[in-house]
Amino acid sequence: MQSKPILLNELQLGTRLNHAVEENARGDFGLLLSMLSQDARDWPQFHLQDTLATDERLRQQFELPTPQPLLGDLSQQAVTDNAHYFLNDGPETFRLAEVLRPEPLVSRGKWSLDSTEVLENCSLLAQRRFNGETLPLLPEAPQLPELILQQRLAVERQQAA
Repeated sequence: MQSKPILLNELQLGTRLNHAVEENARGDFGLLLSMLSQDARDWPQFHLQDTLATDERLRQQFELPTPQPLLGDLSQQAVTDNAHYFLNDGPETFRLAEVLRPEPLVSRGKWSLDSTEVLENCSLLAQRRFNGETLPLLPEAPQLPELILQQRLAVERQQAA
């Protein structure tokens, strides 16, 4: 005989969690929370003591590639871009390329996220100075008396000719 009703969908999960907290039913609360996650590694029965060693061992056992990098540095030339596989050969080739050489989830330059947000709000001149670029020097502007003298000489040459 079953004393509590079965959960039919996610809408009932919130009220069941509230009742578990009010009744101080830790087992029910943990079970309901584990149902929120789709990833089996989040469930308590799959938590292992040596996760790093286990991950490496399983990766070698099943010959899996390295995990997908989280951040990519666009200032380096070796950033992975698999978009051309999708455009040229289709989605199947793109998925295969993603498995063999995964793209980073976020690609940005060598600066942190905070620095890039601040730099995006600065002028182009300030951005170039921050990146260490040297700006080309402008030619020195001629002085006004020199310009007037050059114009007079040019007029005199025309009149003499």
